Amino acid sequence: MIYFTIMIAIIDYDAGNVRSVEKAFHFLGKEALITSDPQVILSADHVVLPGVGNFGDAMGNLVRYGMDEVIRDVVKNEIPFLGICVGMQLLFEESEESPGVKGLGLLQGRCRRFREKEGCKIPQIGWNSIHLMNDGDLFDGIPGSSYVYFVHSYYCEARNPRVVRAVSEYSNLFHASVQKGKIYATQFHPEKSGEVGIRILKNFLRTS
Repeated sequence: MIYFTIMIAIIDYDAGNVRSVEKAFHFLGKEALITSDPQVILSADHVVLPGVGNFGDAMGNLVRYGMDEVIRDVVKNEIPFLGICVGMQLLFEESEESPGVKGLGLLQGRCRRFREKEGCKIPQIGWNSIHLMNDGDLFDGIPGSSYVYFVHSYYCEARNPRVVRAVSEYSNLFHASVQKGKIYATQFHPEKSGEVGIRILKNFLRTS
């Protein structure tokens, strides 16, 4: 079989949310392919790992499909990589949601559950503002305190504050976006975040 270079590979590992991400890139007029074929993924210009649901189940799916090693190869080859929601959480070492399950460990830190607080229903579902920091590539031209769309009960806590590019606050302050080398990730859903989200995806596609 002959493989051709595609603009964007969206990793399919039965963790949901792939179609909305695909539609967002198509809206931008870009070629995007949902795939679990390692050769296709490694030939892409950009790779995206969406995801919703349970950390342990999602990590199990990655391993079952062999996508854990493919993602490590993507990072090793310095292909720009974007994790979204659970796709961000999987980049870290572990999560309180699934004790004993190891994440990809590409970023140091862990995922924690929001603490109970009056007026803050868990999961957080809806729009919330972010505060930008450390000059993240994804946020070029994005106004400070922009609003983006979240759906999550757990959040990432990066060990190294220098990788954090945006924070937000719900029941507590949390890391909403990180960047390390060619690894980019957002806890929020840019594909559901209106004009701000579209600009973030455009900025991701400008990375190389």
